[in-house]
Amino acid sequence: MAKKGSLFRNLKQFDGYAKTLDDFRVKTTSGASVTIISMIIIIALISFEVMEYTTTFWRPSLVVDKSRKEKLPINFNLTFHNMPCYMLNIDIMDENGEHISGFSQDITKVRLTLDGEAIKSDSAELGDYTADASKAFKPSTECGSCYGATPLREDGCCNTCQEVREAYIKQGWGLVKAEKIDQCIREGWLERFEKQSNEGCNIHGHLLVNKVRGNFHFAPGDTFQTTSMHVHDLKEFTAGAPDGHKFDLSHTIHKLRFGPDTQNEADDILAVTDSLSGTSKKELKDRKVFQYFLKIVSTKLFPLNSVPTLTNQYSVIQNDIEGANGGLPGVFFMMEISPMEIIYKEAHKSFGSLLTGILAVIGGVFTVAGLINRIVYRAERAYQKKVQLGKTL
Repeated sequence: MAKKGSLFRNLKQFDGYAKTLDDFRVKTTSGASVTIISMIIIIALISFEVMEYTTTFWRPSLVVDKSRKEKLPINFNLTFHNMPCYMLNIDIMDENGEHISGFSQDITKVRLTLDGEAIKSDSAELGDYTADASKAFKPSTECGSCYGATPLREDGCCNTCQEVREAYIKQGWGLVKAEKIDQCIREGWLERFEKQSNEGCNIHGHLLVNKVRGNFHFAPGDTFQTTSMHVHDLKEFTAGAPDGHKFDLSHTIHKLRFGPDTQNEADDILAVTDSLSGTSKKELKDRKVFQYFLKIVSTKLFPLNSVPTLTNQYSVIQNDIEGANGGLPGVFFMMEISPMEIIYKEAHKSFGSLLTGILAVIGGVFTVAGLINRIVYRAERAYQKKVQLGKTL
């Protein structure tokens, strides 16, 4: 028992919280005030710590993009205010050598009046010329003439206006005049020019391209590929409409997103996925070229309570070339793919961080409050002594 009592006496030497006798404790009004204010501050700061613990945050990281072999989806919606739908084509090119002229799959065009109202009587896929375009697919019982050009078909026939035009382009003779070609007259090309020339066009849909440097562009005129040359038929664009109406490439970009055609709160806060939304351009001179240089960065979002989102954000530099003589007028989107990928992971503070923060708040506030209380107490005592000695004014 003696050893046990001696052990406890030795243990008391490590007490870092020595107590004073209650008889020597002095309670003051100022001390009570400091204590109440300290408790209010502690409760407020602990509330902030709990709120921060329950609030998630996004932790970014930068890694090498390993998805370069995948396809890149592009979702877009553009309105051309002064270009008829039949004149607009989409072409896709990339540094891998892939070249698609007149792309029409999953692309929809809607004819518009010059006031921007949809012409509900006709909505067709890009590449369909008009509601009367079915005439072009009627079987021909005769072998159509190529009007002196070398035919592209093995049977030596040019049964459609398009086949005659392509034969002329390959021959290097320039572009045919639709009013002098029987196939064009039969397919209603002149009627198309007269009915649709004084219209605008809304084009929307999605593309699927290689994830490499390249471009896709909207340009007037039918496209042809002759050897290594990319040719656009600009006769109708430069000549204007039969009624004297002039075409231009003034446009508004309603949407241009690279990735899934969905939008959530995380996209709005973190990823700039639709930088060009709402962009409008007005053409002041003929044959203007609008260029958008896009820097695309793959982005992955990993929320805590939902499925991951794979998207792409991009920055853009715009360049407009007035009166591009000899160049192809159009709206060009030049894509450059970043080799890096940004990953955002949603997280929140750990419980250990919360506990550490609460203890730090309590200890820190009580320590500071103790110092303030001592200063106030000593000041009060000094003042009381002066009062007793009659040294106060």
